[in-house]
Amino acid sequence: MVSVKSVMASDHKRCDNIFAEAEAAAAKNDWQTALKSARLFTDAILFHFSHEEETLFPAFEAKTGMQGGPTMMMRQEHAQMRELIDDLLQAAEDKNQDRYLGISETLLIFMQQHNMKEEQILYPMIDHECGTDADNLTSNMRAITNTNVA
Repeated sequence: MVSVKSVMASDHKRCDNIFAEAEAAAAKNDWQTALKSARLFTDAILFHFSHEEETLFPAFEAKTGMQGGPTMMMRQEHAQMRELIDDLLQAAEDKNQDRYLGISETLLIFMQQHNMKEEQILYPMIDHECGTDADNLTSNMRAITNTNVA
């Protein structure tokens, strides 16, 4: 049986790998690769956020009746990360290495803390409350990320 935690944690790793590629390219002043990878990362992470906000969180909230708890906090953090991602893309477009690497460091720390909260707290809660629906809740993500996690 598929778990929400396994599928979503796998997607965190996929997004992290793309992010690292962009950062490595920026560190080498390879702005063509950095911008391409930063855009790929942006697409991947925004899809991840939208899947959580439009599928996982509403399912969890419907099962628990909880509207203002951990899902609200994760949405707020997504909004903060979206702002950093916009700044990161602008720095890549401007070929501003110092700015890019500074934003990248801030975003990396934020993402690590955010992902840990989701993987250790929220996803297990979703699996507990919505476990029988995990296949349906994660089918979109598995199709996009080619994740075959059992």
